[in-house]
Amino acid sequence: MTRLYIARRWALALAALGALSATPVAADAQQKITFDDAIAIALRQNTSLKQAENTASLSGAAVAQRRNALLPTLSLSTTSAQNVGRSFNQSEGAVITQTTQSASFGLSSAVTLFDGLRNVRALNQARLEENASTSELTRARQTTVFTVASDFLTLVTAQGQLDVQRENLAAQDAQEKQLSVLVSAGARPISDLYQQQALTASAQSSVVTSERAVELGRIALIQTLQLDPRGTFDFVSPPAPSSADGMQRFALDSLLDRAFAARADLSADATRVDAAAQGTKAANAGRLPTVSLSAGYNTAYSSATALSVGEQLNQRRGGSVGIGVSFPIFDRGAVSIASQQAKIQEDNARLTLQDRRQSIALEVRRAYLDYESTKQQLTAALAQQKAADLAVSATQQRYQIGSSTLLELTQARASQLQAASAVVTARYTIAFQRALMSYYTGDLQPDAVTLGS
Repeated sequence: MTRLYIARRWALALAALGALSATPVAADAQQKITFDDAIAIALRQNTSLKQAENTASLSGAAVAQRRNALLPTLSLSTTSAQNVGRSFNQSEGAVITQTTQSASFGLSSAVTLFDGLRNVRALNQARLEENASTSELTRARQTTVFTVASDFLTLVTAQGQLDVQRENLAAQDAQEKQLSVLVSAGARPISDLYQQQALTASAQSSVVTSERAVELGRIALIQTLQLDPRGTFDFVSPPAPSSADGMQRFALDSLLDRAFAARADLSADATRVDAAAQGTKAANAGRLPTVSLSAGYNTAYSSATALSVGEQLNQRRGGSVGIGVSFPIFDRGAVSIASQQAKIQEDNARLTLQDRRQSIALEVRRAYLDYESTKQQLTAALAQQKAADLAVSATQQRYQIGSSTLLELTQARASQLQAASAVVTARYTIAFQRALMSYYTGDLQPDAVTLGS
């Protein structure tokens, strides 16, 4: 008895030490964060969402760049020089050195009149890419909400499991105290007390494990929400359904139709197919001639003449207007290779769209099956919990009067613990799946999501 008692105390001490290491010391008052608060914080601070916003902004800049490529260029140039020369002066009969200054000024402009519509195709491609990036940003916002909800589900489920384990520890501890009295009275063998002490220590270890799972869930949410790692936060659990009765029903065909019509990532891939087609047309336009218009105006000044600066600038004015036509004859296969590459990219975009459509259909089907399965699991878990509670009550009464063994009582409590754990998991999982079914169908509104019943 002494060895088992010492072993049990060591187990409890180690479990308490683990609890202290798993639970941070509260420095300040905890900041309460509800599910709605977490969604709002994530939409403001999540780094993945910010990166998606930056990508959309880059696409907008690319459109402006392509649009400006259609405009004419205008440049101003100026050149100044100091010239040193030697000449023979016959009247003086000597060689003299002469220094003069000169300057020229020019204004030039050029515009492409026709390049096989390559610039136009490139602009259309950039606009389509911008639309695709906007759709991807919409999906990124939805994914941010989904990630927060997933992390919140993990945390509140872990909190629920912790409550179950604490209730089990309390029950095991009470049973141990009761057994201690019965053993002292000689009504039960000492082996039953030893076995119960082991069960109590095991329950304490399970509590420590559950506390660690809760802390890990908090860390995941802090990471997703980009909160201060030094802060102390209390994430408030949303209400969960008490049963599967009256739960919303979904039709698989209707869900698939909604997903194909509303999924932003599917729309983005379809738009990228159109953008790639514009890229193919732009590459093929390289075989056509290019027509450009250029114009220039210039004047000059030199100190070598006696005329004033204004007179020289006026007399030396000149301008030009020209039209240039360029016919591609041999470009070492550059246009042909560019066309092949563009066509391959277009084919890849179509394959990506096809794969996306298939993936969406399977995601929706999986979500539908999980939802229906979880509804049945909740119903079964509630029935199991009710039966397990009755079994524990009856077995405990029989054990007190000596008509049942501790093994039977232990098995009944294990079934009760399993049922309670299954109920906690099913309740929050079904709330999560019901609230976020719109994520899979693509019509989720990030500002209007709730896990409430």
